[in-house]
Amino acid sequence: MAEQTVRHRCQRIGCNATFTEDDNPEGSCTFHDSPIFHDGMKEWSCCKKRSHDFSLFLEIPGCKTGKHTMEKPVLNKPAATKTIRTPSPVVTLSTSATSKESCSRCSQGFFCSDHGSQPKVLNPTPAAPANSSVDVKESSPPSKKIVDINQPQTCKNKGCGKVFKEIDNHETACSYHPGPAVFHDRVRGWKCCDVHVKEFDEFMTIPPCKKGWHNADPVP
Repeated sequence: MAEQTVRHRCQRIGCNATFTEDDNPEGSCTFHDSPIFHDGMKEWSCCKKRSHDFSLFLEIPGCKTGKHTMEKPVLNKPAATKTIRTPSPVVTLSTSATSKESCSRCSQGFFCSDHGSQPKVLNPTPAAPANSSVDVKESSPPSKKIVDINQPQTCKNKGCGKVFKEIDNHETACSYHPGPAVFHDRVRGWKCCDVHVKEFDEFMTIPPCKKGWHNADPVP
């Protein structure tokens, strides 16, 4: 009986493909170097391409080529910078409110230690009445374009990325993070499961905290 070929998952950032030892030619892997996170912006240090949205950031095609590998990349840690603190001037309430409106972090909805603000919620959805008789389902099939039920598709849910067929899709087929991803100073994590780490490769291996339907066409 012939031995089954073992496939390995490439550990390079931006690849995520599977390969075998016998089928791993030079140039088969496209990948990125270490990422840079600053004030809500995500940027690849190698090609300088950037995005505010984490899902779109991970979809930026790799700019380097090589062989697939099972070794995790060693990320370059940013050098520590010395910060010279200066006394903060005393401001009135009206001035503080104006500064908060003009602050880039507050306007983007991120937590700001300078103004002590929580993320701004735009157009909040009114809460449903406590005695509402409408039944809300925990998980429902995602609406998507019509495809062949046997056609392979790639799940776009955060933290999944698996290839699936619609015929095998069901309400617990996908393990994912509903998000959002959180990047603050040098800490990365997921708000949904409240898990935070310091290294990017550790962040990429945080286990998904929710199950649902695979979705190849997620709503932004």
